[in-house]
Amino acid sequence: MSARLPWIGALLLLGTGWGSTQALGKIAVSSGHGPLMLIFWQTCIVVVVLGALLALRHRRRIPVSGAGLRICTLIALTGTIIPNLSFYQAVAHLPAGIMSILIATIPLISFPIALLFGGDRFTLARLAGLLCGLAGVALIALPKASLPDPGMIVWLPIAMIGPLFYAIEANVVARWGTAGLDPVEALFGASVIALVLLLPAVLIQGASVIPPAGFGKAGVALLVMSVLHAVLYAGYVGLAARAGAVFATQTAYVVTGSGVFWAVALLGEEFAGTVWLAMAIMFAGLFLVTPRLRAARMA
Repeated sequence: MSARLPWIGALLLLGTGWGSTQALGKIAVSSGHGPLMLIFWQTCIVVVVLGALLALRHRRRIPVSGAGLRICTLIALTGTIIPNLSFYQAVAHLPAGIMSILIATIPLISFPIALLFGGDRFTLARLAGLLCGLAGVALIALPKASLPDPGMIVWLPIAMIGPLFYAIEANVVARWGTAGLDPVEALFGASVIALVLLLPAVLIQGASVIPPAGFGKAGVALLVMSVLHAVLYAGYVGLAARAGAVFATQTAYVVTGSGVFWAVALLGEEFAGTVWLAMAIMFAGLFLVTPRLRAARMA
């Protein structure tokens, strides 16, 4: 058990940090700037942070190939542009705590996609986990008391676009790999491509590519969440390499739980009993869908 404590501590640290990004995103959209601009600035920060990490690690050029460019473009679309557009659209209207709970659906959505790709096998336990996830979303969407304003329900499908595309991204990478790039290199390449794809749209929109002076608390929140995303992703890759990918997936529990905590602590959000029940049911679903820890290596 003592040998596992450092990995458990790293997992808790990563999950707690990632969980804060939902509340920070809620603060970031309070600036009034549109999702496109927020994604552009966030991606710029990620490119700088990951570029610095790669420079320290490799001190060499990243290997570039046609296959690498294709997978980075796919990751840019499914892991950055589309899910972040849906996130910033939805978090402006939904509580950050609800957004954190919906993050727990990523492994649940991944399961049926993995079945379609032939990358996983069907079991009754995993089917039960998927049904738990659906029940959890239904508990948030159906009772009028679950959301502060029943009209918010129209934003739930928008909020679910992000988890759907993250699940697609995970399965595509698991099936076809990253063309010789390690995960940090792949994310850096994807972020650079995302900037190239976003820049014309930002310029067409007529917005400045430089954050305005006096961005204030919203700007600080965007900066912090962007740096956290880049650094914690690199940390997650290191944890998966040393403790095993199966063990690293358990961060989903911590991200959701800490996300709700940060929403209460930073934003003062309050939730109905049905929301807490939905989170408990989704945790049960994660437990059923996620492979057991005995498959992870702790050496």
